[in-house]
Amino acid sequence: MQATSPTRAPSFSFVQKIWRNYTLRTFLQSLITIWAVITFIFFLIRLMPGNPIDVYVNYLINSENLTYEQAYNRAASQFKFDPNASWIEQYVVYIGQLLRGDLGESITSSGTRVIDQILRFLPWTVFCVGSALLISFTLGMVLGMTAAFYRNTWIDNIISLIASIFGAIPDYIWGLLILIIFGVQLQWFSVGDLRGTYDPNVKPGFTPAFIFSVIQHAMLPILTYVTGTIGFWVLAMRGSTTSTLGEDYVNIARARGLSRGRIMTAYVGRNAALPLFTLLAINIGFVLGGAVIVEELFVYKGLGSFLFWSISQRDYTSMQGVLLMITMAVVFSNMLADLLYGRLDPRVRVRGEK
Repeated sequence: MQATSPTRAPSFSFVQKIWRNYTLRTFLQSLITIWAVITFIFFLIRLMPGNPIDVYVNYLINSENLTYEQAYNRAASQFKFDPNASWIEQYVVYIGQLLRGDLGESITSSGTRVIDQILRFLPWTVFCVGSALLISFTLGMVLGMTAAFYRNTWIDNIISLIASIFGAIPDYIWGLLILIIFGVQLQWFSVGDLRGTYDPNVKPGFTPAFIFSVIQHAMLPILTYVTGTIGFWVLAMRGSTTSTLGEDYVNIARARGLSRGRIMTAYVGRNAALPLFTLLAINIGFVLGGAVIVEELFVYKGLGSFLFWSISQRDYTSMQGVLLMITMAVVFSNMLADLLYGRLDPRVRVRGEK
């Protein structure tokens, strides 16, 4: 009789095949991470003192001098929220809504979908913080490469010192300094006139007046983000460029008599900037989440300002929606960086992957 060799279960073989695929494995890990984070956030925000009804009841008592019973009855009739429902029941409903692609309705704004609120504020944050990230990244690469090319000279010392100072101070501190020094003390601009995302007296539309107003109101937040992040990019580019300058192909280029500008752009700059593009992919995810304090500081009505308002009102569904967007942006930007590393360096992928 011929012995039959044992065979693996088809399901196990299929799962193992998927897990060996670097791209699919990274995507599955990202989905698991998102689920774990949103689950943690769901229960964490419910540990905060008070709930939407309690916050609104306190507001009615202080503003309209109502009794607790009157304020509670009005809040209970206005909000679609049951404070006595168990967290597990709320969690099951929330996950069911997410699986259907529904972020739910705002608790404090009855009839308003959370996704509509997010889409209302999201473009302003993407424009403001995204522009600042590109500006600081570009300037950081140029200054960092210059410092490395003139390393151990007064140019390198000045650029590195300034970058270290800028990188050590948080962006919201820079925002306060800008407001206090240039707005209050020197009075270079009117703080009140630059509140918001654009001048309310200008009609929204693709017109020069509206575009100028948008840029004018975004200048201070953009300046704050740039001053708070440019130091990191300068020092990172300086370190990467310094390592690249010691490579053999750079020495060969010098021996061939190529000009300094040719060596800096064609040989050094491209290779030194490669690790920074991966860092840029990771930082793109933090564009949505890094704007809360600065947007509140300048009363810039973006996603960070909306998140701050949701927290103050204990609007659970709005908080969950915004934090889900931030989580997805961070996780998928890290996934993009992982995939980029996998393409640039196949050693990080599983051996035998096709």
